[in-house]
Amino acid sequence: MMKHSHFSSLFNTLYSRLSHFSLFYSTAAPKSHRKSWRGSLDSLYRRISRNDPKASALPILDRWVQEGRAVDKDALVTIIKELRYHKDYRQALEVSMWMSDKRYVELLHADIAIRLDLIAKVHGTEQAENYFNNTPEKLKVLEVYCALLNCYVHAKQLEKAEATMQKMKDLGFYMTSLSYNVLLNLYYKTGHKEKFNSLMSEMEENGIRYDKFTYGIKLSAAAAVSDLEGIDKILAEWQSDPRILLNWADYAIAANGYTKSGAADKALAMLKRSEEQIPSSKRQRGAYEYLMTQYAVLGKKDDTLRLWKCYKEQMKVYNKGYVCIMTSLSKFDDIESAEKIFEEWESEHAMYDLRIPNTLIGAYTRNGFLDKAEAIMSRISLKDQKPNHTTWNYLAKGYLDQGQIDKALESATKAVSAAPPGWMPKQGHKDVVVTCLEYLRNKADLEGAEEYIKLLGDKNIFPVNVQERLLSHIKNENSTAVVGEMVWDCPKGDEETSELAEVESGQ
Repeated sequence: MMKHSHFSSLFNTLYSRLSHFSLFYSTAAPKSHRKSWRGSLDSLYRRISRNDPKASALPILDRWVQEGRAVDKDALVTIIKELRYHKDYRQALEVSMWMSDKRYVELLHADIAIRLDLIAKVHGTEQAENYFNNTPEKLKVLEVYCALLNCYVHAKQLEKAEATMQKMKDLGFYMTSLSYNVLLNLYYKTGHKEKFNSLMSEMEENGIRYDKFTYGIKLSAAAAVSDLEGIDKILAEWQSDPRILLNWADYAIAANGYTKSGAADKALAMLKRSEEQIPSSKRQRGAYEYLMTQYAVLGKKDDTLRLWKCYKEQMKVYNKGYVCIMTSLSKFDDIESAEKIFEEWESEHAMYDLRIPNTLIGAYTRNGFLDKAEAIMSRISLKDQKPNHTTWNYLAKGYLDQGQIDKALESATKAVSAAPPGWMPKQGHKDVVVTCLEYLRNKADLEGAEEYIKLLGDKNIFPVNVQERLLSHIKNENSTAVVGEMVWDCPKGDEETSELAEVESGQ
């Protein structure tokens, strides 16, 4: 099977988040157009978007009508697309439902495709499937089937995705690279190399021409198995295709392919080509932010700082940009530069983002500067902010490395308490959990061990069988089991992930 995790994440990160990669017609989340909005459209959107994300948008819509304000389908569809752009899927779905339930708007196939996509994102594929099954046959056009296919692909439901693709062929729909790319990406992400190659052959046999996303998937698949010759061949074919002009994200995909394959010089050349495309890009901010992290991956500190300087000269930098440069500098443990940038950010930005101080705390703890890390903790509190699981996890690791086990246990417990369900510490931090468990066992603190293990279980970090094995080990003085093997022998996923995915995850 292909080792796909890193490049699957990278490909989706670059195209979904930065280039709005989508393989579907009207289900694609378009770029924001709010700058051109005026009057009532902007006013209604502001009311909805500024609402509590957990609250319903329906009372706002009802009140709008009660105030005698007009609202037509075009305006509602525009708002739905804008909410989707900002990943506010639940409120987007509410507006979609209100449009037909309260305004009695007749839905066209494009509206159904978008609603199907939203239902899957909010309620899951089963409800989306039910909605599709209850849709009139005359409205089940290619666009709607593509949306259903997307639902299954997103949920990695391979058999249903394949059955949907076959149904589309049986119905005689005109198949283009769009639908094929969806299934190719699923095969790639799930490591089905033979199916991947078979589908590529089918495209060639049917005369279906590649688009940029097909090339991107092929390139990522070759990179995932460190196929340098394959990367060279695909890139040459891509560059020679007169229909497709490569942009910065395309060259970034190639750069990461070479990086993964150990061809640093070629990777650097691709990053330079990518950088050359920034001036003509409509997404310059995303390009600067991403490429900084990739220069850092290659150990090119001067290029990272050069691009950071250029970024600041070209436009205002928001929190995400500071997250990217701080994350990049952390790879060099360049604490002096990181401190200067942190001070700059803290003095100029009112919107506090914990990812930025967390990065500095991580650098401090890795280098043994616990006093400085604790000082940043105090500054976080002064900003009326609460440390999150990443903050406490960095501190726990720092205390552990300095032999302060009691403080490590206290911070590790706070990290788990603050963590979202299913959270898993990074590879270099897993020894914190192991050491804390062994420490409690050696102290014969059965109550403390039970509480810690229960907390790990409540957060779905350890399954029940692992919790039981741990408790048995701790209670049995004669047990020779190795805690690290007991708790990490059932991995929850590949540790590898793309730099930008880590940056955007809130870590």
